[in-house]
Amino acid sequence: MNLNQVTISSLNVEIATAFYKTLGLLLIVDALPRYVRFECPDGDATFSIHKVEELPTIKSTTLYFEVENLSKTVSELQQKGVIFNSEIIEQSWLWHEAHLNDPDGNPIIIYHAGKNRKSPPWRIN
Repeated sequence: MNLNQVTISSLNVEIATAFYKTLGLLLIVDALPRYVRFECPDGDATFSIHKVEELPTIKSTTLYFEVENLSKTVSELQQKGVIFNSEIIEQSWLWHEAHLNDPDGNPIIIYHAGKNRKSPPWRIN
């Protein structure tokens, strides 16, 4: 089994599309104004956005995007106007991450974990 995609809701798919393109995702399906789908520049994962009339009141999903060089990525995104909610945080689970939100308030974490993403020292064998 392989995870195909994650889909989030948006009040304005056009604005959300511009935001995720700024993050570096590659647009592969354009059915604006109701739906778009992206491909991540690394790996096989895809990500989509669909239009809703009302956003959920509870944000229970956090999007994680891994990058090789977190400091460089954060700096480049800040230069493009992306606002982060945190500085780079060194977590106890051996990841470095920075937090932000998309235009609809969906929480995003851009991080680097390297081998610790799937094989932390406490992994069950």
